[in-house]
Amino acid sequence: MSLIEDLVAANRILAEHGVIDAYGHVSVRSDRDPNRYFLARSIAPECVVAEDILEYDLDSNPVDARGRESVRERFIHGEIFKARPEVNAVVHNHSPSVVPFSITKVGMQPLFHMAAFVGLGVPNFEIRKVQKGTDLLIKTPTLGRALARTLGKCPAALMRGHGSVTVGESLPRAVGRSVYLELSARMQLQAMLIAGPRGKIATLDKAEVQASVPVQDYARAWPMWRDKALAGLKTRD
Repeated sequence: MSLIEDLVAANRILAEHGVIDAYGHVSVRSDRDPNRYFLARSIAPECVVAEDILEYDLDSNPVDARGRESVRERFIHGEIFKARPEVNAVVHNHSPSVVPFSITKVGMQPLFHMAAFVGLGVPNFEIRKVQKGTDLLIKTPTLGRALARTLGKCPAALMRGHGSVTVGESLPRAVGRSVYLELSARMQLQAMLIAGPRGKIATLDKAEVQASVPVQDYARAWPMWRDKALAGLKTRD
C-alpha cells in the first residue's frame, strides 16, 4: 500500500466523519526522507486524489509545485514535524464539537476509552499571545513554531476560535485521534448537560489513561475506513 494512497484515503475519511469539511488538511512524513512531508494542494479534502498531493521540505517549501496552489496553513505541519521527530502525521481541522472548548475555560476531559489520549493533555493555543489582529490562520513559520510549542508533547491542541491540531506516530493514529476527539467533545457536551452545573462526570483516571493510550492505534478501524474511502473514489472514477 502506498503512502500517497493512504494520504488520499485519510483526507476522505476525515471528510466522511465530519471532522473536516471544505477546509482542514492532513499530512504525513515521507517514508523515504524524514525531512520531507506530503500534503494535498489547496483543495477540499473530500475531492483529493493522488495527483493533488505535493511534497514539502520541513520549511514548508513545495519541492515541485507544478503550478498547484499550496495550503496557506502548511506551516502547522512543517513546524510540528520539526519539533516532534516521533510524529509522522498531522491533522488540522475545524471539528465543530471541539471548537467550543477552545473559547471557554472548560477543558476537555478523557471520558471514554477510545479517546483516552485526551488525558495526556489538550492545551489551547492563543494566537493573540504571538500576534494580534490576525485572521487566526497559521500562515507563517513563526505562528507554526508557536503552535508547536503549545502542543508540546501532547497528542492534540486546541486553537482558540479556530479548531484543533492532532498528531500521531502513524497516519492511522492521527486520523483515529481526530475522529475520536470530535466524538469525545460531543460526549462531554452531552454529559455536562445531563449532569447539570453541579453534577459530577466520571472521567478516566491517570492509570486508566496510561493503560489505554499505548494500544490505541485504531488498527481495526483504519482498514475499514480506508477501504470505504478508496472504494468511493473508484466508484466516482
